[in-house]
Amino acid sequence: MAVITKLVVQHIRSHETYEVSFSPEVTILTGANGSGKTSLLEAVYISLQGTSFKGVDKDILRHTETWWRIDVVFADEAKRIVKYDTTKLTTRKQFIIDNKTTARIPAKNKYPVVLFEPEDLRLLHGSPSRRRQFIDRFISQLNPVYATTLRKYERALKQRNNLLKQPIITDDELFTWNIALAEHGAYIIEQRIVFIEQINTNLTALYQDISGSHDDVAIHYSHTLVGDTKQKLLNELHAARNRDSYLGNTSIGPHRHDVLFSINTSPALSTASRGEVRTIVLALKFLEVDIIKKLTGKTPIILLDDVFSELDATRQKLLTRQLKGHQIIITSATSHAGEELYHVAL
Repeated sequence: MAVITKLVVQHIRSHETYEVSFSPEVTILTGANGSGKTSLLEAVYISLQGTSFKGVDKDILRHTETWWRIDVVFADEAKRIVKYDTTKLTTRKQFIIDNKTTARIPAKNKYPVVLFEPEDLRLLHGSPSRRRQFIDRFISQLNPVYATTLRKYERALKQRNNLLKQPIITDDELFTWNIALAEHGAYIIEQRIVFIEQINTNLTALYQDISGSHDDVAIHYSHTLVGDTKQKLLNELHAARNRDSYLGNTSIGPHRHDVLFSINTSPALSTASRGEVRTIVLALKFLEVDIIKKLTGKTPIILLDDVFSELDATRQKLLTRQLKGHQIIITSATSHAGEELYHVAL
């Protein structure tokens, strides 16, 4: 189990330089809104996963600065450094792990993280893109090939959309990107469906355990292509050619799909209460932790970004009890959340 003991950030968002030590169990970072609490969670996430959960590398830069840096020290005294420098023409971002410098974190050096944001509590009522992001982020931690395929799909999608905006395009030009989108898109769809089936295996039981009810809860993928997914996706892209050309973007593919929730076979979006929705999300997060531990053999680090303020006392206690045995870093605007725990005031 990896445990972070110290974090140092330089030129990260509002921080000029900031150093913080973490408890091996629970650390609560307290401070007013805008004090930089979430930025510290973001730095931890970048150091372990290689990318931010809030934006691209240049967005993280403190105003007027040209570089940022993250230093992390683990309990076993291992260290890793992440550097980003806008003055460099190439390889602006570097990771230094075990004295080796790379442009990306190798898959073997990534460490699982479970991030819980207030926006997650609005997952069911949020946009389809937010639900896709939730699923994609989860699968990417478990399957490096999925993360790579997702990047390839997004690049191909950008190229096809750029082409669709041209006044004159040929079928041959479009076909090249149709092939790429069909190949990568089919893999994304298939993996999402497999992953959702895996979640559904335990979701109802965990939900009932938390809620004390007998309700059945399930997740559904909005699109199921029977047979050869790649060929069917390719056919759909070809059939949508005129419409896409008129719109100037791609209307077919996994970037348009959704993840749907049901409770007792009815759409949860319209039938579930506020409390039921939050219990569903809690169950999903607990499952995320369990699945990561089961499939990777690693105990994920838990990052809770101002979630306590969104939960009642019962769910707060449930959350901390369920996640016992993990290193947990919490941000909170108030210091009374878990008064007996290790606090750091910003």
